[in-house]
Amino acid sequence: MTLHVPFDNSYATLPDRFFTRQRPEPVGTPRLIRFNTALAEELGIAPGTPDEMARVFSGNEIPQGATPLAQAYAGHQFGGFSPQLGDGRAILLGEVVDRDGRRRDIQLKGAGRTPYSRMGDGRAWLGPVLREYVLSEAMHALGIPTTRALAAVATGDPVHREQGALPGAVLTRVAASHIRVGTFEYFAARRDLDALRALYAHTRDRHYPGAGDPGEMLEAVIDRQAALVADWMAIGFIHGVMNTDNTTLSGETIDYGPAAYMDAWHPVTVYSSIDRHGRYAYDNQAQVIAWNLAQLASALVPLMPDQDDAIAQFTRMVHAMPTRVEGERRQRFRAKLGLATHQGGDTALIDDLLKLMQDHGADFTNTFRGLADGTARGQFTDPAAFDAWEARWKTRLQAEADPYGLMRRTNPAYIPRNHRVEQMIQAATRGDYAPFERLLDVLAHPFDDQPDADDLRRPPEPHEEVKQTFCGT
Repeated sequence: MTLHVPFDNSYATLPDRFFTRQRPEPVGTPRLIRFNTALAEELGIAPGTPDEMARVFSGNEIPQGATPLAQAYAGHQFGGFSPQLGDGRAILLGEVVDRDGRRRDIQLKGAGRTPYSRMGDGRAWLGPVLREYVLSEAMHALGIPTTRALAAVATGDPVHREQGALPGAVLTRVAASHIRVGTFEYFAARRDLDALRALYAHTRDRHYPGAGDPGEMLEAVIDRQAALVADWMAIGFIHGVMNTDNTTLSGETIDYGPAAYMDAWHPVTVYSSIDRHGRYAYDNQAQVIAWNLAQLASALVPLMPDQDDAIAQFTRMVHAMPTRVEGERRQRFRAKLGLATHQGGDTALIDDLLKLMQDHGADFTNTFRGLADGTARGQFTDPAAFDAWEARWKTRLQAEADPYGLMRRTNPAYIPRNHRVEQMIQAATRGDYAPFERLLDVLAHPFDDQPDADDLRRPPEPHEEVKQTFCGT
């Protein structure tokens, strides 16, 4: 075999109750759809032939050095606690050390049943696999921390869902780690202090080597997650399923099941079909991430020498988090307006524009990109309403050195618009992968003007609008 994956596994050295050793279930006729050559080079993975890669990244063949396992974890899902979740359709093959010396997980999603599958079949169908590939790689190109997609493989086997029989597929996901808030909750719920200590030590060594105790690690996680959620909000991204099992200790975006990008601006936008009460709406994400990290804080309290003092300290840290996210968000929105410096009226300038956008149906992405190229006015149903704000803004820009350059570096021209992603999935289900390949190529350069891709900037027509997104099952 010419394919080489340089595994160096640390999670597999933790106690057996952290996971179940589990091989992927073989598939019928695996065929490689896409391999991320640039990412493979970062990871030190030498590609093989398409057939070899199809066998390995479908789970039919285990590469040398891999230690396949399904991780155990718990989680709060829409506020309700599930004491045991775990990898129900994912297998961690192991870790590699990339060219920058960072450990990266290599995981197969859709690799078959595990002891944590409950009623599921452990499989994934083609649509969610391609969706996560496109959205995660787009997020990376936008400069936002995220899991990555290394490969997509068609299995040749049908997957049965409510819609009927659908083509099966497996995604190879790369992550800084798959350690979640829910991983800590799993052992805290069992009052397994030895496991909590081992998990803390492993997480600290892997992600926060400068942390002197669990409290310092919590503060570092809060920093990363506050920055991450502000990054999402600055591009109109709505995660859709911000459960604690989808909140990573590494500070990466993970799980793109019902995730979506806003078209017309509205702060209470919800896409997820299972978010019936708007818990994970766009403008609630700052509150939710604080709630999630309160659960991490609770799990870490037993590791502190003075637990009463830790409760008081951790409570202050978590309660301050929404304000922290808001500060990060406003900093990013100032940059979106071309403001590198800070003046007293900037907050009103941001808020007034967003209110105008809401009142006049302006597209989020195209309005902010249009500020840099003079086309923002056309995004409003009543363009005259924009004019007074624009005059204030242009006066403010006179204090800035390079506002238009900053806006072009900050405001993408291209995002994975929901209707284009759905059209891509429908085409791939028919065997046409050209829209998938085109989306990946264009979204790899989201800040560049690409005249041949102007159609991908267009918001959906009424008949194209995607009103609900679904978990990737």
